[in-house]
Amino acid sequence: MPDSFSTALARSDKGLHMAKETVQEQFWRGDFGDDYVDRCRGDALLAARLSLWTTILRTCGPISSITEFGANIGLNMHALHHLLPEAKLHGVEINTKAAAELQTLGFVDVHEGSLLDTAPAQQSDLAFTCTVLIHINPAELPRAYAQIASAAGRYVVICEYYNPVPVQIRYRGHNERLFKRDFAGEFMDAHPEFQLRDYGFVYHRDPNFPADDFSWFLMERNH
Repeated sequence: MPDSFSTALARSDKGLHMAKETVQEQFWRGDFGDDYVDRCRGDALLAARLSLWTTILRTCGPISSITEFGANIGLNMHALHHLLPEAKLHGVEINTKAAAELQTLGFVDVHEGSLLDTAPAQQSDLAFTCTVLIHINPAELPRAYAQIASAAGRYVVICEYYNPVPVQIRYRGHNERLFKRDFAGEFMDAHPEFQLRDYGFVYHRDPNFPADDFSWFLMERNH
């Protein structure tokens, strides 16, 4: 995978934008993505996201706009709207069913499409992913990182399953649908204008706010 990543990173911008839809994108647009919508809800999940974002935002400056790539039905959007009620929220979501539900919230500017080719026209103060890059074809990660960097005026947050070396994990009976690696490290290598500001870990045995075992990284753009 490291060789594939390096090769992809060297592609021209023109080649990147002409790339065909990946099997991973098709997977999340389809029935599996529809079923995921019904699994991704509940008060406990929302409470965990509130705890997560309270921790992440404590060292940030003022934030008036946020873009989430892979917003699904809006658990993070709910939490951020509660914590930053005046902030303008943008959600990019590939699955039509999830995007439709996200639209009903009324406080999210919804963009239906893939992280790889869809983003709001204007930068936000903060752009982020939360367990989304793990489902991106590894060869397309440079394209994903470029999208995130372009969307972020000041901060980037990457919340993903961390591993020091790239690995593939079988996911609900499917191969090549979940990958773990050092996403934040690769992002900063590809976009050195961003530097690490804070990081942390969410644990499934947390007594109050359990969630998937993922790591989060807060990065800030150098000005």
